[in-house]
Amino acid sequence: MTKFTILIQKAPEGGYSGQCLEIPAAISQGETVEELKTNMKESIELALESIKDLKKDAIFEELEINI
Repeated sequence: MTKFTILIQKAPEGGYSGQCLEIPAAISQGETVEELKTNMKESIELALESIKDLKKDAIFEELEINI
């Protein structure tokens, strides 16, 4: 089991939005926090599948930056 950090924000129009801090492409929304968490699990799974597909022809390099 892998744990992910979710940034949860209350949406101005109601409900909640979320983004996975480790996988910024994984975003979702829900009427309640519990619904958002369920939707985020699916979003993370889909993002990981997408990344897996991209890895077939991708080149990965580490980049160090000073801030």
